[in-house]
Amino acid sequence: MASLQRTPNALALAPLLVFLLTYLAVSIWAGDFYKMPITVAFVISSIVAIAISKGGKLSNRIEQFCRGAANTNIMLMVLIFILAGAFAQTAKAMGAIDATVNLAMSILPGNLLAAGIFLAACFISISVGTSVGTIVALAPVAVGIAEKTGMPDALMLGVVVSGAMFGDNLSFISDTTIVATRTQGCQMSDKFKVNIRIALPIAILTGLIYVLVGSGVENAYTPGPIEWVKVIPYLVVLVTAVCGINVMLVLFIGIVLSGIVGLWTGGFDVWGWNASMGLGITNMGELIIVTLLAGGMLEMIRYNGGIDWIILKLTSRIHSSKGAEASIAALVSFANLCTANNTIALIMAGPIAKDIATRFKIDPRRSASLLDIFSCFVQGIIPYGAQMLMAAGLGHVSPIEIMQYLYYPYLLGAGALLAIAFNYPRKYTVN
Repeated sequence: MASLQRTPNALALAPLLVFLLTYLAVSIWAGDFYKMPITVAFVISSIVAIAISKGGKLSNRIEQFCRGAANTNIMLMVLIFILAGAFAQTAKAMGAIDATVNLAMSILPGNLLAAGIFLAACFISISVGTSVGTIVALAPVAVGIAEKTGMPDALMLGVVVSGAMFGDNLSFISDTTIVATRTQGCQMSDKFKVNIRIALPIAILTGLIYVLVGSGVENAYTPGPIEWVKVIPYLVVLVTAVCGINVMLVLFIGIVLSGIVGLWTGGFDVWGWNASMGLGITNMGELIIVTLLAGGMLEMIRYNGGIDWIILKLTSRIHSSKGAEASIAALVSFANLCTANNTIALIMAGPIAKDIATRFKIDPRRSASLLDIFSCFVQGIIPYGAQMLMAAGLGHVSPIEIMQYLYYPYLLGAGALLAIAFNYPRKYTVN
């Protein structure tokens, strides 16, 4: 077993429990997803994290919290949120969303719109290897389609997040694929062969569900004429994203193109463009606050030994290969729950999973696949993950509302558990 970095401490997980109770439990109990703002829930849990933390003086504990809030991954997400807000609002102000929605609805019949957006999200995410970039590109269009057809905004956002997590899990250039294969010592192509056997049937089933969900909207809306020039910014964003260009550069290009098209078509003047960018950035304020608070709180959990406690408990009573596989799944799932970042969770859990896999003769291709699947499953459903926060921010809905429509992540998690239980695919399991 890999050595632990800190003294395991179950109490360190208390802030996470406080957050889940104050946000999820209270919202469900009240029957209203807006009764408990997610920012307030994170403030409460952050106070608990600082109050119970080790580290001496209060000022030292607060500094530790701030280091977590300001780490490189958190600040990168904040910058992406800022650019995404500016792009989304600029594109909306100059008419890009309506034009792109008309294009999509001209191509696809109404009953296939949800499934079509899911397929597009799967293709884009597996091409670019980033779920956040996929959500940035498709979420505004999905909300526009929802408004025109009468489908719930949260449903269409759930479609986008589901498709985005498909590619996050399978893409050859995804951070999670790279980390999972490196920590387990296998080739990405070999891990893909195991992973696709579990994920593809789930994706097909999810697509069929979205066909059924969208079956009542075939005549709900007649698309207007397609204004091709207004579609250009979205098409360029999609193409540059698929080409693997950095997501921040993609968003910057989108902002500039949307501004130029808006000025050319009379959608706004220079001051209107500035106002749109400012409004978009302001609309991301809650999202940015939540991201900073989550980063600080989760750093306190790590610092005080919460994750090490989980690791100790999960690895102390393994007696079979199935138990070992289940422990690997639980290990990365809990790490992801506590970090809200599937790449970081894999970096933390990967070496320990490798030790478990070696000890119980689990094929490295299978352990890499299980690590990636369960990290993406958890990342796709937690309401404080970057994917859900981005989708909720762009769609102006509660993350909890979106959670009920995340068919692909839920089915992926269930399918992976069945794969463990029934040794599927059998070629890569211990007899």
